[in-house]
Amino acid sequence: MKNTIKSINPANEIDIQEFPDWGMEIIHPIIEAVDKAFEKWQLLEFTQRAQCFFKMAQILRDRKTEYAILMANEMGKPVSQGEAEIEKCAWVCEHYAERTTQYLTDRNIETENSESFVTFKPLGVIYMIMPWNFPFWQVIRGAAPTVMAGNTIVLKHASNVFGCAIAIEQLFKAAGFPDNVFRSLLTGSHTSADIIAHPKIRAVTLTGSERAGQQVAAHAGQNLKKSVLELGGSDPYIILEDADIDLAVASCGASRMLNGGQVCIAAKRFIVVESRRKEFEAKVLDLMRTYQMGDPLDPASNFGPMSKVKLRDELHQQVLQSVEQGARLALGGEIPAGSGAWYPATVLTNVKRGMTAYSEELFGPVATIISAKDEVEAIDIANESDFGLGGAIFTRDIEKGRRLARDMITTGTCVVNGFVKSDPRLPFGGIKKSGYGREIGEFGILEFVNIKTVVVS
Repeated sequence: MKNTIKSINPANEIDIQEFPDWGMEIIHPIIEAVDKAFEKWQLLEFTQRAQCFFKMAQILRDRKTEYAILMANEMGKPVSQGEAEIEKCAWVCEHYAERTTQYLTDRNIETENSESFVTFKPLGVIYMIMPWNFPFWQVIRGAAPTVMAGNTIVLKHASNVFGCAIAIEQLFKAAGFPDNVFRSLLTGSHTSADIIAHPKIRAVTLTGSERAGQQVAAHAGQNLKKSVLELGGSDPYIILEDADIDLAVASCGASRMLNGGQVCIAAKRFIVVESRRKEFEAKVLDLMRTYQMGDPLDPASNFGPMSKVKLRDELHQQVLQSVEQGARLALGGEIPAGSGAWYPATVLTNVKRGMTAYSEELFGPVATIISAKDEVEAIDIANESDFGLGGAIFTRDIEKGRRLARDMITTGTCVVNGFVKSDPRLPFGGIKKSGYGREIGEFGILEFVNIKTVVVS
């Protein structure tokens, strides 16, 4: 009997659907077909490709509730947040439909030759490995620039959201894209090495864990293929002495609890100058108490289950270890009775160096509060992490905040008096163990093109 992969509702642990786990005997001809589609797709004008993405944006908005319910059932995202995710997908489709001509127009460079210019040509078939936490956004935000640039895609989605993977492939067809411009592969991670090695695969992009990034980067390197990695984060949110505490608390809470805390760029370490710590802690606790677990299908719910029981249990162990190491459990931290991957809003205080919560990424609804004696120590703590995805600084001195964000915080994104979120107009990605390369914005569309120099003597 062939292997299968189950989709399980995290709210109640009931099986949704069982999918086949494809091997290379199925995947190989699909890659060949996607490469054939590339031969024609790359020849179309930007305006022709754009029409498909404008149509996709329309379909996304028309079906946003349908897609949000699918996400809620497969990975637990509240429907209200799922609808917002679909709206953002429509935005990124329209952004690249409108801007790709600007981003990829030939650029003349003055030299002693009669003509010198740089042109941007697609690479071919791009292999996408995407996570479950934003099942539509993570895929569409990568696919829009990649396909608008003239490439074609094969997707290996996370195994718990195969329903979303199929829906996205159907979305491309409904939007009028030619057959095989985008295909979803229903396969586990066991085939990734062979897929990357396939001669028709030109590059690979992964959003996932640090370990997955190491494996994908190794396979890509062995095959001399470009890779873009967006990995984990342990984003520091620094609250300075002159911060607006109410603004800081609201921003930290919104960032930490979006998608039940299962976000790479969520606020994960609240680093607060000691003189403001008690006030900040009290208000964070008040805010976190307002997050009550609820049915993700209820439009009023803003906090559903985690995506898997296994991941919930791993998070709980990190909390218990931190408490054993001396952290104070100020809120939550107990697994509720009954089925499902539920975990309450949790706050750890008195977190110090050497503790699990200080150095590891906590991927779930757990806020970690770290005290710093002053601004200098707060910045040192922020940069001490192995991760470097996003971060934020709260201060009423805007010029100081701008300077610290620009020059002192080692992350891919840093926000002053707000929280980190991806935006189609801006490049997104990390440094250190948070990965390399950029998605979205102008820099994102340049990742999977041949930046080609042409000289006419």
